[in-house]
Amino acid sequence: MTILLENKQRLITLGESISSQWLETQLDLCIKKIEQNMLRFGEKFPSACGTNGHYRLKENDDWTNGFWTGMLWLSYEATQNESFLNLALKNMESFQERLDCHFVLDHHDIGFLYSLSAGAGYKITKNEAYKKQLLQAADVLLARFQPNGQFIQAWGKYGEEKEYRLIIDSLINLPLLFEATRLSNNPIYAATAKKHYWTLLTTVIRENATTYHTYYFNPETGKPSHGATHQGNSDHSIWARGQSWAVLGIPLNESFLHSNPFPQNYPAIVDQFIEHLPADLVPYWDFDFTDEKPSAKDSSSLAIAACGLLEASKLDAYPDADAIAKGMIYQLGEHYSTKNNEANEGLLLHGVYAYAEGKGIDEPNLWGDYFYLEALTRLANKNWQRYW
Repeated sequence: MTILLENKQRLITLGESISSQWLETQLDLCIKKIEQNMLRFGEKFPSACGTNGHYRLKENDDWTNGFWTGMLWLSYEATQNESFLNLALKNMESFQERLDCHFVLDHHDIGFLYSLSAGAGYKITKNEAYKKQLLQAADVLLARFQPNGQFIQAWGKYGEEKEYRLIIDSLINLPLLFEATRLSNNPIYAATAKKHYWTLLTTVIRENATTYHTYYFNPETGKPSHGATHQGNSDHSIWARGQSWAVLGIPLNESFLHSNPFPQNYPAIVDQFIEHLPADLVPYWDFDFTDEKPSAKDSSSLAIAACGLLEASKLDAYPDADAIAKGMIYQLGEHYSTKNNEANEGLLLHGVYAYAEGKGIDEPNLWGDYFYLEALTRLANKNWQRYW
Protein backbone atom coordinates (compact mmCIF):
# COMPACT_ATOMS: atom_id res chain seq x y z
CA MET A 1 0.00 0.00 0.00
CA THR A 2 1.35 3.45 -0.88
CA ILE A 3 2.03 6.13 1.71
CA LEU A 4 -0.92 8.14 0.36
CA LEU A 5 -3.36 5.28 0.82
CA GLU A 6 -1.93 4.39 4.21
CA ASN A 7 -2.26 7.97 5.45
CA LYS A 8 -5.80 8.27 4.12
CA GLN A 9 -6.85 5.04 5.79
CA ARG A 10 -5.22 6.01 9.09
CA LEU A 11 -7.02 9.36 9.04
CA ILE A 12 -10.35 7.73 8.25
CA THR A 13 -9.84 5.27 11.11
CA LEU A 14 -8.94 8.06 13.53
CA GLY A 15 -12.01 10.01 12.49
CA GLU A 16 -14.25 7.14 13.54
CA SER A 17 -13.38 8.01 17.15
CA ILE A 18 -15.17 11.35 16.90
CA SER A 19 -18.49 11.36 18.69
CA SER A 20 -20.94 14.11 19.53
CA GLN A 21 -19.66 13.95 23.12
CA TRP A 22 -16.05 14.33 21.96
CA LEU A 23 -16.97 17.35 19.86
CA GLU A 24 -18.92 18.91 22.71
CA THR A 25 -15.95 18.45 25.05
CA GLN A 26 -13.46 19.96 22.59
CA LEU A 27 -15.69 22.94 21.85
CA ASP A 28 -16.23 23.53 25.55
CA LEU A 29 -12.48 23.49 26.19
CA CYS A 30 -11.87 25.97 23.35
CA ILE A 31 -14.62 28.33 24.41
CA LYS A 32 -13.45 28.33 28.01
CA LYS A 33 -9.94 29.20 26.78
CA ILE A 34 -11.31 32.07 24.69
CA GLU A 35 -13.35 33.30 27.65
CA GLN A 36 -10.22 33.20 29.79
CA ASN A 37 -8.24 35.10 27.14
CA MET A 38 -10.92 37.79 26.91
CA LEU A 39 -10.24 38.76 30.51
CA ARG A 40 -6.62 39.61 29.71
CA PHE A 41 -7.01 40.86 26.15
CA GLY A 42 -9.86 43.27 26.84
CA GLU A 43 -10.39 45.50 23.80
CA LYS A 44 -6.85 44.94 22.56
CA PHE A 45 -6.00 42.35 19.90
CA PRO A 46 -3.70 39.36 20.34
CA SER A 47 -0.53 39.14 18.27
CA ALA A 48 -0.36 36.86 15.25
CA CYS A 49 1.53 34.19 17.18
CA GLY A 50 2.38 33.42 20.76
CA THR A 51 5.61 33.87 22.68
CA ASN A 52 6.09 31.11 25.22
CA GLY A 53 2.42 30.29 24.80
CA HIS A 54 1.16 33.84 25.39
CA TYR A 55 -0.12 36.35 22.87
CA ARG A 56 1.20 39.89 23.02
CA LEU A 57 -1.46 42.59 23.17
CA LYS A 58 -1.59 45.18 20.40
CA GLU A 59 -3.84 47.46 18.40
CA ASN A 60 -5.83 46.45 15.32
CA ASP A 61 -2.83 46.63 12.99
CA ASP A 62 -2.09 43.14 11.68
CA TRP A 63 -3.45 40.83 8.97
CA THR A 64 -4.48 38.29 11.62
CA ASN A 65 -6.86 40.31 13.80
CA GLY A 66 -9.97 38.96 12.11
CA PHE A 67 -9.20 35.49 13.42
CA TRP A 68 -9.65 36.68 17.00
CA THR A 69 -12.95 38.39 16.18
CA GLY A 70 -14.02 35.30 14.23
CA MET A 71 -13.43 33.18 17.32
CA LEU A 72 -15.59 35.55 19.34
CA TRP A 73 -18.42 35.19 16.81
CA LEU A 74 -18.06 31.39 16.80
CA SER A 75 -18.14 31.33 20.60
CA TYR A 76 -21.23 33.52 20.66
CA GLU A 77 -23.04 31.34 18.14
CA ALA A 78 -22.19 28.22 20.17
CA THR A 79 -23.22 29.60 23.55
CA GLN A 80 -25.39 32.70 23.05
CA ASN A 81 -23.28 34.18 25.85
CA GLU A 82 -23.51 37.94 25.40
CA SER A 83 -20.00 38.56 26.73
CA PHE A 84 -18.68 37.19 23.41
CA LEU A 85 -21.18 39.30 21.47
CA ASN A 86 -20.35 42.48 23.33
CA LEU A 87 -16.61 42.17 22.73
CA ALA A 88 -17.16 41.26 19.07
CA LEU A 89 -19.24 44.42 18.70
CA LYS A 90 -16.45 46.50 20.24
CA ASN A 91 -14.05 44.87 17.76
CA MET A 92 -16.36 45.97 14.95
CA GLU A 93 -15.88 49.59 15.94
CA SER A 94 -12.13 49.12 15.66
CA PHE A 95 -12.43 47.47 12.23
CA GLN A 96 -14.52 50.40 11.00
CA GLU A 97 -11.96 52.89 12.26
CA ARG A 98 -9.21 50.91 10.55
CA LEU A 99 -11.07 51.11 7.25
CA ASP A 100 -11.81 54.81 7.59
CA CYS A 101 -8.12 55.55 8.24
CA HIS A 102 -6.86 52.98 5.73
CA PHE A 103 -4.61 51.78 8.53
CA VAL A 104 -2.15 49.02 7.49
CA LEU A 105 -4.38 47.90 4.61
CA ASP A 106 -1.89 47.99 1.73
CA HIS A 107 -2.09 44.23 1.28
CA HIS A 108 -4.43 41.54 -0.01
CA ASP A 109 -5.41 40.12 3.41
CA ILE A 110 -8.61 42.16 3.54
CA GLY A 111 -10.74 39.02 3.48
CA PHE A 112 -8.94 37.53 6.47
CA LEU A 113 -9.77 40.74 8.30
CA TYR A 114 -13.29 41.55 7.15
CA SER A 115 -14.95 38.24 6.26
CA LEU A 116 -14.41 37.19 9.87
CA SER A 117 -15.48 40.54 11.35
CA ALA A 118 -17.99 42.38 9.15
CA GLY A 119 -19.03 39.29 7.19
CA ALA A 120 -19.68 37.24 10.29
CA GLY A 121 -21.23 40.19 12.09
CA TYR A 122 -23.73 40.84 9.33
CA LYS A 123 -24.72 37.18 9.04
CA ILE A 124 -25.30 36.91 12.78
CA THR A 125 -26.83 40.29 13.67
CA LYS A 126 -28.24 41.50 10.32
CA ASN A 127 -26.98 44.96 11.26
CA GLU A 128 -26.86 46.96 8.02
CA ALA A 129 -23.79 48.85 9.26
CA TYR A 130 -21.78 45.64 8.95
CA LYS A 131 -23.02 45.07 5.41
CA LYS A 132 -21.78 48.57 4.60
CA GLN A 133 -18.47 47.81 6.31
CA LEU A 134 -18.03 44.62 4.27
CA LEU A 135 -18.65 46.50 1.02
CA GLN A 136 -16.22 49.22 2.05
CA ALA A 137 -13.59 46.55 2.73
CA ALA A 138 -14.33 44.88 -0.60
CA ASP A 139 -13.60 48.20 -2.32
CA VAL A 140 -10.15 48.22 -0.69
CA LEU A 141 -9.40 44.75 -2.01
CA LEU A 142 -10.86 45.55 -5.43
CA ALA A 143 -8.51 48.52 -5.74
CA ARG A 144 -5.51 46.17 -5.61
CA PHE A 145 -6.44 44.41 -8.87
CA GLN A 146 -3.78 44.68 -11.57
CA PRO A 147 -5.42 44.55 -15.05
CA ASN A 148 -1.93 44.06 -16.48
CA GLY A 149 -1.60 40.47 -15.36
CA GLN A 150 -5.17 39.94 -14.11
CA PHE A 151 -4.38 39.48 -10.42
CA ILE A 152 -4.77 41.13 -7.03
CA GLN A 153 -1.42 42.42 -5.84
CA ALA A 154 -0.42 40.77 -2.58
CA TRP A 155 1.70 43.27 -0.72
CA GLY A 156 3.05 46.81 -0.82
CA LYS A 157 1.89 50.00 -2.44
CA TYR A 158 -0.23 49.43 -5.51
CA GLY A 159 1.94 49.02 -8.59
CA GLU A 160 5.20 48.75 -6.66
CA GLU A 161 7.50 46.95 -9.12
CA LYS A 162 9.20 44.60 -6.65
CA GLU A 163 5.79 43.60 -5.27
CA TYR A 164 4.18 42.76 -8.61
CA ARG A 165 2.97 39.35 -7.45
CA LEU A 166 0.19 37.27 -5.96
CA ILE A 167 0.37 34.63 -3.22
CA ILE A 168 -1.44 31.36 -2.57
CA ASP A 169 -3.06 32.75 0.62
CA SER A 170 -5.16 35.08 -1.53
CA LEU A 171 -7.58 32.24 -2.26
CA ILE A 172 -9.10 32.81 1.19
CA ASN A 173 -9.58 36.53 0.57
CA LEU A 174 -11.63 36.18 -2.61
CA PRO A 175 -14.89 35.11 -0.89
CA LEU A 176 -15.13 38.68 0.43
CA LEU A 177 -15.54 39.85 -3.17
CA PHE A 178 -18.07 37.17 -4.08
CA GLU A 179 -20.08 38.08 -0.99
CA ALA A 180 -19.89 41.77 -1.91
CA THR A 181 -21.52 41.03 -5.26
CA ARG A 182 -24.22 38.98 -3.55
CA LEU A 183 -24.99 41.79 -1.12
CA SER A 184 -24.74 44.70 -3.58
CA ASN A 185 -25.80 43.13 -6.88
CA ASN A 186 -22.73 44.80 -8.37
CA PRO A 187 -21.01 42.18 -10.58
CA ILE A 188 -17.60 43.89 -10.56
CA TYR A 189 -16.52 42.27 -7.29
CA ALA A 190 -17.22 38.68 -8.36
CA ALA A 191 -15.86 39.30 -11.85
CA THR A 192 -12.58 40.53 -10.40
CA ALA A 193 -12.37 37.64 -7.97
CA LYS A 194 -12.91 35.18 -10.81
CA LYS A 195 -10.12 36.75 -12.90
CA HIS A 196 -7.67 36.54 -10.02
CA TYR A 197 -8.76 32.98 -9.21
CA TRP A 198 -8.07 31.69 -12.71
CA THR A 199 -4.76 33.54 -12.91
CA LEU A 200 -3.74 31.92 -9.63
CA LEU A 201 -4.78 28.42 -10.70
CA THR A 202 -2.57 28.66 -13.79
CA THR A 203 0.51 30.13 -12.10
CA VAL A 204 1.09 29.51 -8.41
CA ILE A 205 -0.03 25.88 -8.63
CA ARG A 206 2.68 23.76 -10.26
CA GLU A 207 2.02 21.07 -12.87
CA ASN A 208 2.51 18.37 -10.23
CA ALA A 209 -0.25 19.94 -8.06
CA THR A 210 2.14 21.37 -5.48
CA THR A 211 2.19 25.09 -4.78
CA TYR A 212 4.55 28.01 -4.82
CA HIS A 213 4.02 30.49 -2.02
CA THR A 214 4.16 33.48 -4.33
CA TYR A 215 4.24 34.15 -8.07
CA TYR A 216 5.68 37.16 -9.89
CA PHE A 217 4.52 38.90 -13.06
CA ASN A 218 6.29 41.19 -15.47
CA PRO A 219 4.97 44.67 -14.56
CA GLU A 220 5.37 45.92 -18.13
CA THR A 221 3.77 43.05 -20.04
CA GLY A 222 1.69 41.43 -17.29
CA LYS A 223 3.01 38.03 -18.34
CA PRO A 224 3.71 35.39 -15.66
CA SER A 225 7.37 35.43 -14.66
CA HIS A 226 8.32 32.94 -11.94
CA GLY A 227 7.32 31.27 -8.71
CA ALA A 228 9.15 31.89 -5.44
CA THR A 229 8.70 31.61 -1.72
CA HIS A 230 8.50 34.07 1.13
CA GLN A 231 7.89 31.67 4.02
CA GLY A 232 8.72 28.24 2.60
CA ASN A 233 12.07 26.46 2.86
CA SER A 234 13.01 27.23 -0.75
CA ASP A 235 11.50 28.43 -4.00
CA HIS A 236 11.09 24.81 -5.06
CA SER A 237 9.87 23.26 -1.81
CA ILE A 238 6.28 22.74 -0.68
CA TRP A 239 5.41 25.13 2.14
CA ALA A 240 2.87 23.15 4.15
CA ARG A 241 0.56 26.04 4.93
CA GLY A 242 0.61 27.14 1.29
CA GLN A 243 -0.56 23.71 0.19
CA SER A 244 -3.30 23.78 2.84
CA TRP A 245 -4.48 27.20 1.59
CA ALA A 246 -5.09 25.52 -1.77
CA VAL A 247 -6.94 22.61 -0.13
CA LEU A 248 -9.30 25.12 1.51
CA GLY A 249 -9.32 27.96 -1.00
CA ILE A 250 -10.40 26.06 -4.10
CA PRO A 251 -13.63 24.61 -2.67
CA LEU A 252 -14.39 27.92 -0.94
CA ASN A 253 -14.28 29.74 -4.27
CA GLU A 254 -16.01 26.95 -6.15
CA SER A 255 -18.94 27.23 -3.77
CA PHE A 256 -19.57 30.58 -5.49
CA LEU A 257 -18.38 29.74 -9.01
CA HIS A 258 -19.59 26.15 -9.52
CA SER A 259 -17.08 25.72 -12.34
CA ASN A 260 -17.84 22.98 -14.83
CA PRO A 261 -15.62 21.08 -14.70
CA PHE A 262 -14.37 21.52 -11.14
CA PRO A 263 -10.61 22.26 -11.21
CA GLN A 264 -9.28 18.89 -12.28
CA ASN A 265 -6.06 19.13 -10.28
CA TYR A 266 -7.86 19.55 -6.93
CA PRO A 267 -7.75 15.85 -5.95
CA ALA A 268 -4.03 15.81 -6.74
CA ILE A 269 -3.51 18.92 -4.59
CA VAL A 270 -5.14 17.15 -1.65
CA ASP A 271 -3.19 13.97 -2.38
CA GLN A 272 0.09 15.89 -2.26
CA PHE A 273 -0.82 17.25 1.17
CA ILE A 274 -1.86 13.88 2.60
CA GLU A 275 1.04 11.95 1.06
CA HIS A 276 3.58 14.27 2.69
CA LEU A 277 2.18 13.87 6.21
CA PRO A 278 4.63 12.30 8.68
CA ALA A 279 4.01 9.40 11.04
CA ASP A 280 1.79 11.36 13.43
CA LEU A 281 -0.11 12.90 10.49
CA VAL A 282 0.63 16.50 11.51
CA PRO A 283 2.86 18.24 8.94
CA TYR A 284 6.25 19.78 9.35
CA TRP A 285 6.22 23.46 8.40
CA ASP A 286 7.65 22.59 4.97
CA PHE A 287 7.45 19.24 3.19
CA ASP A 288 11.22 19.30 2.67
CA PHE A 289 11.27 17.94 6.22
CA THR A 290 10.43 14.39 7.23
CA ASP A 291 10.64 12.16 10.27
CA GLU A 292 14.14 11.25 9.11
CA LYS A 293 15.01 14.93 8.60
CA PRO A 294 12.73 16.69 11.11
CA SER A 295 12.01 20.33 11.83
CA ALA A 296 9.20 22.24 13.58
CA LYS A 297 5.62 21.06 13.10
CA ASP A 298 2.85 23.37 11.86
CA SER A 299 -0.43 22.25 13.36
CA SER A 300 -2.24 25.19 11.75
CA SER A 301 -1.72 23.65 8.30
CA LEU A 302 -3.68 20.55 9.30
CA ALA A 303 -6.54 22.62 10.76
CA ILE A 304 -6.78 24.62 7.51
CA ALA A 305 -6.72 21.47 5.38
CA ALA A 306 -9.44 19.89 7.53
CA CYS A 307 -11.72 22.88 6.95
CA GLY A 308 -10.94 22.62 3.25
CA LEU A 309 -11.93 18.97 3.10
CA LEU A 310 -15.13 19.65 5.04
CA GLU A 311 -15.96 22.30 2.44
CA ALA A 312 -14.93 19.97 -0.40
CA SER A 313 -17.23 17.26 0.93
CA LYS A 314 -20.23 19.51 0.27
CA LEU A 315 -19.18 19.72 -3.38
CA ASP A 316 -18.21 16.04 -3.77
CA ALA A 317 -14.78 17.30 -4.77
CA TYR A 318 -12.66 14.64 -3.04
CA PRO A 319 -13.45 11.02 -2.05
CA ASP A 320 -13.97 10.46 1.69
CA ALA A 321 -13.27 14.15 2.34
CA ASP A 322 -15.47 14.33 5.42
CA ALA A 323 -14.04 11.16 6.97
CA ILE A 324 -10.44 12.25 6.35
CA ALA A 325 -11.09 15.70 7.82
CA LYS A 326 -12.51 14.10 10.96
CA GLY A 327 -9.29 12.17 11.39
CA MET A 328 -7.25 15.35 11.08
CA ILE A 329 -9.31 17.10 13.72
CA TYR A 330 -9.27 14.11 16.06
CA GLN A 331 -5.47 13.95 15.87
CA LEU A 332 -5.20 17.66 16.61
CA GLY A 333 -7.67 17.50 19.47
CA GLU A 334 -6.01 14.52 21.12
CA HIS A 335 -2.35 15.40 20.66
CA TYR A 336 -1.94 19.05 19.61
CA SER A 337 -4.62 20.93 21.53
CA THR A 338 -3.95 22.83 24.76
CA LYS A 339 -6.51 20.81 26.71
CA ASN A 340 -3.82 19.77 29.22
CA ASN A 341 -1.98 23.09 29.20
CA GLU A 342 -4.12 25.68 30.94
CA ALA A 343 -1.39 28.34 30.94
CA ASN A 344 -1.02 28.33 27.13
CA GLU A 345 -3.37 30.88 25.54
CA GLY A 346 -3.65 29.11 22.20
CA LEU A 347 -6.12 26.44 21.18
CA LEU A 348 -3.45 24.49 19.27
CA LEU A 349 0.15 23.81 20.18
CA HIS A 350 3.13 23.48 17.81
CA GLY A 351 2.43 25.99 15.07
CA VAL A 352 4.86 27.95 12.90
CA TYR A 353 4.41 31.50 11.61
CA ALA A 354 7.56 32.29 9.59
CA TYR A 355 10.42 29.87 10.24
CA ALA A 356 13.15 31.74 8.35
CA GLU A 357 12.35 34.90 10.32
CA GLY A 358 12.28 33.05 13.64
CA LYS A 359 8.64 34.04 14.17
CA GLY A 360 6.19 31.88 16.06
CA ILE A 361 8.16 28.62 15.94
CA ASP A 362 6.54 25.91 18.08
CA GLU A 363 3.96 28.41 19.27
CA PRO A 364 0.20 28.86 18.95
CA ASN A 365 -1.00 31.18 16.21
CA LEU A 366 -4.33 32.86 15.59
CA TRP A 367 -5.19 31.19 12.28
CA GLY A 368 -4.45 27.74 13.70
CA ASP A 369 -6.71 28.51 16.66
CA TYR A 370 -9.45 29.89 14.41
CA PHE A 371 -9.50 27.08 11.85
CA TYR A 372 -9.43 24.43 14.57
CA LEU A 373 -12.47 26.05 16.16
CA GLU A 374 -14.16 26.45 12.77
CA ALA A 375 -13.58 22.77 11.97
CA LEU A 376 -15.05 21.71 15.31
CA THR A 377 -18.02 24.00 14.64
CA ARG A 378 -18.54 22.55 11.15
CA LEU A 379 -18.55 19.01 12.56
CA ALA A 380 -20.78 19.79 15.55
CA ASN A 381 -23.34 21.86 13.61
CA LYS A 382 -23.99 20.73 10.05
CA ASN A 383 -26.25 23.77 9.57
CA TRP A 384 -23.59 26.29 10.52
CA GLN A 385 -23.28 29.09 7.95
CA ARG A 386 -19.63 29.82 7.31
CA TYR A 387 -18.30 33.38 7.55
CA TRP A 388 -16.33 33.25 4.28
